[in-house]
Amino acid sequence: MATEKKLDCVILGLLSHEELTGYEIKKRMDTALKYFWGASYGSIYPTLSDLVSRGLATKKESTENKRNKQIYTITDKGHKYLKQWLALPVEKDELRYETLLKLFFGNDVGPLQTIEHITAFQDKIEKEIPYLLEAEKALKNCLNDDATHKYYLLTVEFGIKTYHAYLEWCKEAKEFLL
Repeated sequence: MATEKKLDCVILGLLSHEELTGYEIKKRMDTALKYFWGASYGSIYPTLSDLVSRGLATKKESTENKRNKQIYTITDKGHKYLKQWLALPVEKDELRYETLLKLFFGNDVGPLQTIEHITAFQDKIEKEIPYLLEAEKALKNCLNDDATHKYYLLTVEFGIKTYHAYLEWCKEAKEFLL
């Protein structure tokens, strides 16, 4: 299982909470998961087909609003597979920021260009923090509704603390380069 694609488990994890279409899965990845995981439609739909063919998920047709939709549901076998993956040790946590890559090689363009990159990164983070704070507030208000909310809250709080640290670093880095 260690060599399996993580996207299998991401999708199964989403399906373990509710039935979803491929579009809805992408939407969840672009909102709730965007701070730590992402995938394109080009990888989601083949993965869904693979999950169905392996018996980890099922697909049913729906013609809601006169539109054909493919709705996916996790199977018992899919739940078992997900639980096995969740019990495994984490293989790798990685941080990949193009801003840091450009900073690493910043000597070739100098401090002014590098500060522009840091400022753009800072602006992006400042725009994201309100979303995280709103998610934190919403999750705290519904912790008793669903046990999963406390796990969601932990990821949101990680994001808030991390983003505040990023902002502090941006300020210090710009001062250092000036």
